[in-house]
Amino acid sequence: MAKARKLGTFGGVFTPSILTILGVIMYLRFPTIIGQAGLVNTIGIIVIAHIISISTSLSVASLSTDKTVKTGGTYFMISRSLGLPIGGTLGYALFVGLSFSVSLYLIGFAESFLGYWNLDTSINSVRLTGTLILLIVTTVTFISTSLAIKSQYFIMAAIGLSLLSIFFGKHDFAPGTIHLKPLADAAPFMILFGIFFPAVTGFEAGVSMSGDLKNPKKSLPVGAMAAVVVGFVVYIGLAFFYAFTVDAEVLKNDSQILFKIALVPVLVIIGIWGATLSSALGSILGAPRILQAIAMDKIAPKIFAKGTGKTNEPRNALILAFIIAEAGILIGQLDVIARIVSMFFITTYAFLNLACAIESWASSDFRPAFKIPKFISVIGAMC
Repeated sequence: MAKARKLGTFGGVFTPSILTILGVIMYLRFPTIIGQAGLVNTIGIIVIAHIISISTSLSVASLSTDKTVKTGGTYFMISRSLGLPIGGTLGYALFVGLSFSVSLYLIGFAESFLGYWNLDTSINSVRLTGTLILLIVTTVTFISTSLAIKSQYFIMAAIGLSLLSIFFGKHDFAPGTIHLKPLADAAPFMILFGIFFPAVTGFEAGVSMSGDLKNPKKSLPVGAMAAVVVGFVVYIGLAFFYAFTVDAEVLKNDSQILFKIALVPVLVIIGIWGATLSSALGSILGAPRILQAIAMDKIAPKIFAKGTGKTNEPRNALILAFIIAEAGILIGQLDVIARIVSMFFITTYAFLNLACAIESWASSDFRPAFKIPKFISVIGAMC
């Protein structure tokens, strides 16, 4: 049965993408990163990460306007450009990366939830809480993709209100001087970069929904690039705000600092919980669709190609995504999972940019409606 395509640019691409970008890293790790790295190095982290994500989103825009992108999003583009063997390998990497992303977001939720209620925050408590929430998120996705998408509109509003509460709050943590340079005991630049990078991979949540879109050629480039640009503006704004208004040692050491500086602290906790849950929903919606597309190309076991209902929901693939996400939750350490996710996504994005560069140089029938200079994809692949 043909898959019914219902989603537009805003609901199908921009919403899941921006909610994943403005997610667990923004709330639970970004204050610590700028506290350790200082404004200059943090801007460097943000810019380098966004060079990769912007060049990749532009490559997505170019590839998606050349041919109709079907189920699988990034996997479909790479496999049709570099061939099924390479595409399949990277598709598996992307599937595993997105599945681990679910555990990243839910570990973040568990940390915040337990800390807010002054409950035990040991690694076993984080594992138990994360597992229970994973069961709920997977059940919602299993029942209805539409329900999962609709819930994200309310979460986006909560995130917006929480950001306003942070920016307009009053507090007594002002720095003696503007925090420009790294602290003496700061973590190395690359470690902090690895922790931050999953924040800019959020547009993959939207791209992975390609098979559910009314018009992928229009929605993919517009939605993905809009989400990346909005995310860049927010992170740059937060970097300057924290560096100029909050003491570095407080940013580094106080996990409750966002509640203490916010105008309405409850809006921040709603934003954190909403962002982590919506990011998990976005990733657990996208990951099974990639594995389903791989199986439809007969690279993965055919059991994962089977869908359910009018919209061909990939429930068998969803079960495997759940198992991988649970393995990540059992690791129980957000910073470790963040670096694992970074590794998978950086590899995939390099090959996506490479695919776009090869198509533009070597393919005579590559005529995208959205054209980009060849060097952009090359830069993205090299970074």
